Amino acid sequence: MWFLRSMLRISWTAKKTNDTVLEEAHTTRLLISKIRKRQATFFGHVMRREKLENLVTTGMLEGKRSRGKQREKLIEGLTDWLKAGKSLEAIEATKDRKKWRTMIANAVKQGT
Repeated sequence: MWFLRSMLRISWTAKKTNDTVLEEAHTTRLLISKIRKRQATFFGHVMRREKLENLVTTGMLEGKRSRGKQREKLIEGLTDWLKAGKSLEAIEATKDRKKWRTMIANAVKQGT
């Protein structure tokens, strides 16, 4: 963001968030949206196959959880990005490829 701030001549002491700087520059975060899109397509691929990878990504493994703050699961991050509501809705949407692809396309258009 430092290069956008220097191009827009925003002082380093000005208390502006990165989101407001992006709005002033009329741009979006392209790298993050590309990474999320690839994660979503891979997640859809894995969820359509019912193998070990499916169990690992959904977190349905046996045993105890480790102590401390739990890591964010892939499915939780994608449901927030796709605005799917619950993770179960996103998992069910992966079964229908057209619906899943439109969800991804809409999320990419909206940006992060």
